[in-house]
Amino acid sequence: MVESKGVDTDGFIRVISGRPIQPAFQTAVDNLCDMLLDCLGPLIDSVYLYGSVARGDAIAGKSDLDVTLILIREPTLQDTQAIESVRLALESRHSEVTKVDFDIGCLADVNAPENLYKWGFWLKHHCRCVYGNDLANQFALFRPSRLIARAVNGDFPDVLAAYAQRIEAENNVLLIERLKRAASRKLIRSTNVLRPVEALSWPESLEDHADQFLVTYLEMRPQIAYFLFQQQMLDSDQDDFIERLRFFSAWMQLQI
Repeated sequence: MVESKGVDTDGFIRVISGRPIQPAFQTAVDNLCDMLLDCLGPLIDSVYLYGSVARGDAIAGKSDLDVTLILIREPTLQDTQAIESVRLALESRHSEVTKVDFDIGCLADVNAPENLYKWGFWLKHHCRCVYGNDLANQFALFRPSRLIARAVNGDFPDVLAAYAQRIEAENNVLLIERLKRAASRKLIRSTNVLRPVEALSWPESLEDHADQFLVTYLEMRPQIAYFLFQQQMLDSDQDDFIERLRFFSAWMQLQI
């Protein structure tokens, strides 16, 4: 493992570059901001992109539009329904993205000291502000740390359990494949919670996460390889996927 991977020359985790949004996705991003403002208005503090569209390496027709939305207070049921209507409308109008995902937070949580390694890190290193007050500016750069990994992905037991339940109950084949892809990505990224305390690098791609994981847990190569294939939306047995997902999640919980 190359110790400098994912960090700059000073040892800080790299941030998203300031390159322009790819032309193929600019209209979708503009529509996103306009629609959110129309339905939520002053409730919005700021809107961010993360993932491939934010990084500028998205592929039209294959990439998701991942959005972090920070509100000035906790959303009501009506607010949540309005956000869901925006999500569905964007997916319907923009075939250049496979799906739209929202991560929603409120200003008080972002500013809470106990959430520094969660929200502070997330906004500083993974997000690109496209509307409002860029809260990333209030945080210093972060160095690689297991504390960050566990703050960001320590929720994996509940999240993966929820994915397993949704896949188990779903009949729509396309939606099942999307859920399996999302669950696989969450699982692979969550392996970072087991990173060595002394590690100075920081995984960026899913392959980076797998490589880092296998340095310590080589015996799990077949399991991690399976989920690397699954995140590409390759067809597989639904029950087998659920069993493997639950097994891997339970195994990781025992290692912490």
